[in-house]
Amino acid sequence: MKKLGIIYHSPHGHTAHFAHHVASGGRAVSGVTVQELPLEKMETPQALTDFDGLILGSPTYLGGVSGPFKSFMDSTGGLWRAQSLKGKLAAGFTVSSLPSGDKLSTLMSMFVFSMQHGMIWIGNPFLPGTMQGDIPEQAVNRLGSWTGAMAQAAHGTAPEQAFTPGDLRGAEMFGRNFAEVLAGRCVESESAEGPLYRAAG
Repeated sequence: MKKLGIIYHSPHGHTAHFAHHVASGGRAVSGVTVQELPLEKMETPQALTDFDGLILGSPTYLGGVSGPFKSFMDSTGGLWRAQSLKGKLAAGFTVSSLPSGDKLSTLMSMFVFSMQHGMIWIGNPFLPGTMQGDIPEQAVNRLGSWTGAMAQAAHGTAPEQAFTPGDLRGAEMFGRNFAEVLAGRCVESESAEGPLYRAAG
């Protein structure tokens, strides 16, 4: 069994809600176990070494990861010196209240962090559902991000009502895609419709 850890910071519950859907997609893949790790419950960075793949999640604050998430990244210096995470798979997602919110900066900081640890980055391979004729609210990857998963959560709204159906479906597809790669399978199609995966080999 491959082990997937989803590490996230969620002060208001929106990033956590998105993370739950990413985890749901990952759990749909046989041969992979998924553990959600809210940042405040992770006792030591050493816990990261227990996983074969890591998905990072943070809200976007002022064009970057949240302060606690940056502190978490900084706390992994010992793992960096030992290259304890080298060769593991990594990916990232972020949530903001605006369609852009400079979320790309957040994903890029996660990408650079993962590269410094020698990890292998997995992007978001799904074409925007609007290209298939979906209305924006139902479309996956409606914000057009391939570096990682992006979502918009309506400001001042409870997490359960804050996201479009397409963003949440995209979160599940993102988690499933990562788990498929982790399990040794590969993507067959970038389409949001029909069978997406086949076994490698």
